[in-house]
Amino acid sequence: MNRIQKQFEILKQNSSKALVGFVTAGDPDVDTSLKIITAMCENGMDILELGVPFSDPTADGPVIQRSSARALKNHVSLDTVLKMVRRIRKNTEIPIIIFSYYNPILAYGVGRFRPDAVSAGADGVLVVDLPPEESDELTSGWTDGDFSLIRLLAPTTPKERMMQIASSASGFLYLVSKTGVTGSDGLDSSEIGTQMNILRSITNLPVCVGFGISSADDVAVVASLSDGVVIGSAFERLIEENTGKPGLPDLLGKRTAEYKAATVR
Repeated sequence: MNRIQKQFEILKQNSSKALVGFVTAGDPDVDTSLKIITAMCENGMDILELGVPFSDPTADGPVIQRSSARALKNHVSLDTVLKMVRRIRKNTEIPIIIFSYYNPILAYGVGRFRPDAVSAGADGVLVVDLPPEESDELTSGWTDGDFSLIRLLAPTTPKERMMQIASSASGFLYLVSKTGVTGSDGLDSSEIGTQMNILRSITNLPVCVGFGISSADDVAVVASLSDGVVIGSAFERLIEENTGKPGLPDLLGKRTAEYKAATVR
């Protein structure tokens, strides 16, 4: 049983849902980013999604696009991200998911990526733009369950396609709550509930919901319907608005604690 599976088992026993926190690695700089992540881990984050900055994102809204631009200005690459994972792993056992587009992985080296990620202490990867039909180049040599492949599901995904995507996923599924990009406003709890009912009928994997979640009230609603809540833009907006100010890591830690409290049933 890997760290992701263990975490969901512990959460279930504690009547809690997963708080999955996304931050762009190296934003606003590597040292501050590591301090922010430490504060988030210490204040209730259950799973870390560590974003690999990319110059041409398609699913990310303006807040995360700007965070990538800041990290890229600091020359943060996938190699930097793996070094950060190694440092984070020295202080915490929470699951770490590398969140990336495929281009940085391809440039790094498809054959090198998984062993290097596992060696650093990562538990899985979510590749935004890699559908099942095009995944063999990356995953054909993955013969054990130590490194999970997190899959995305859109609100417009039909049931048959959901089954296909879920069959090649591991760790958990990421259900996008709405059409559009990250950071956009508005949640439709009834639609999320409908999609969750379909997923419950076709897979035993945990399902975490993201996009458009920014308040503790949003977290509570989504947590009541799913196995976990993914928050990214709200964290990155807080970083952007407070970069250069004292106490930035503490501010992220406090916000993490507020969100985590809303996941307890």
